[in-house]
Amino acid sequence: MNTAIFREYDVRGLHETDLTTPVITDLGRALGTMVRRQGLKTIALGRDFRPSSPRLAAALETGLLETGCDVLRVGVVPTPGLYWSIVHLKTDAGVQVTGSHNPSEYNGFKMNLGLASIHGEQIQVLRRMIEQRDFDLVERVGERGEVRDVPTEKGYMDMLVSKIAPSRKLKVVLDAGNGCAGPVAPDVFRRVGCEVIELFTEPDGTYPNHQPDPTVEANLQDLIKKVKETGADIGFGYDGDADRVGAVDEHGRIVWGDQILALLSREVLAKYPGAPIVFDVKCSQGLEEDIVAHGGRPIMARTGHSVMKARMKAEKAPLAGELSGHIFYQDEFFGFDDGIYVSLRLLRIVADSGKSLGTLLDSVPQYVATAEIRLDTTDEDKFAIVDRVKEHFAKDHDVIAIDGARIQFGDGWGLVRASNTQPVLVVRFEARTRERLDVIQREVMTVLAAEGVRA
Repeated sequence: MNTAIFREYDVRGLHETDLTTPVITDLGRALGTMVRRQGLKTIALGRDFRPSSPRLAAALETGLLETGCDVLRVGVVPTPGLYWSIVHLKTDAGVQVTGSHNPSEYNGFKMNLGLASIHGEQIQVLRRMIEQRDFDLVERVGERGEVRDVPTEKGYMDMLVSKIAPSRKLKVVLDAGNGCAGPVAPDVFRRVGCEVIELFTEPDGTYPNHQPDPTVEANLQDLIKKVKETGADIGFGYDGDADRVGAVDEHGRIVWGDQILALLSREVLAKYPGAPIVFDVKCSQGLEEDIVAHGGRPIMARTGHSVMKARMKAEKAPLAGELSGHIFYQDEFFGFDDGIYVSLRLLRIVADSGKSLGTLLDSVPQYVATAEIRLDTTDEDKFAIVDRVKEHFAKDHDVIAIDGARIQFGDGWGLVRASNTQPVLVVRFEARTRERLDVIQREVMTVLAAEGVRA
């Protein structure tokens, strides 16, 4: 068993070599044992469209049933459709078989106890259970679990439609990237009154057109072109399992996750003055300024959808989000990340404002920023390097250390953090001007070069 498949937020790897049927059956045994030892029993099981997903779902199910867990197969659904199934079917736990935005040779498992994501140390507990063969199987628990087919896609779509009623009709381009949003989003948007233009909505787990990852500018080029070509009011792009979203305004400008969050925050803060809004360390200083300007309390948190959900609940925040496009609503929703629901909320804001998305975007404080830059290092060195970067800059600058080192330069910042899933450092820079951005980037990269880390 390749222990590297046990990541911070999920289990993920190459489906042919890492996620073999025996290994995944053991994962089912471990997860089922964890569920049963907490006095729980029912598990909702969904999957995406990848060619490897049916095999992996079957292998996991075999292991779950051997522990006496009952499995409710909810079918092929977006990951937020699986989360909703947990609520709707009142199951104790849930698993989505999905490789999310990764290439088709990858796959994985997002696991929940209730709506709380299994992450961090809990995932390592599952690994140790497999290594130690620490399973409570049928001979001990008494009887094998039962399976039922309970498709939830239609109910999930009906729920989304019931939540949103825009005040005017907008023309929308939807790029599903051949992922899970394809069979769901176009119908939902039409049912709430939109004119819909579809891009790559035919499910195909080999992703023949582009990778389903809206954080990468190259993956949004088809969407940008179609929005301009059709004169659409707005464009949305989804990742492979539809728990993240990116947007494009009527001019073809990309609206990044933190800018989307700024616009969503305004609506929420009008309802809940002074409310906390949670965001991750990679988000723009402009988001923080906009939250304050609209009477909110900005709370910066660690990156990671599992961590973000937990922090949002702890702070009793109505809204939280990440630069990556994971955005979480407790206001009018269930607290999990749902790219389709978030796009509907943004659509409603644009429709009800009487303004264009571009006009609203122009009112958000503007900074110049780099994309995420990933620098190769080793798992052994990455955290130590971040600690030394913190120490170096803390002599002259305020350093926010909740997740790596976010070095505050007053008119901009530089972030150096260790990836939770790969042997890399993730760096990003932002400033008021391009010139100042270059200066900040050079200063931080010089320190990293002295550590032997280079772009």
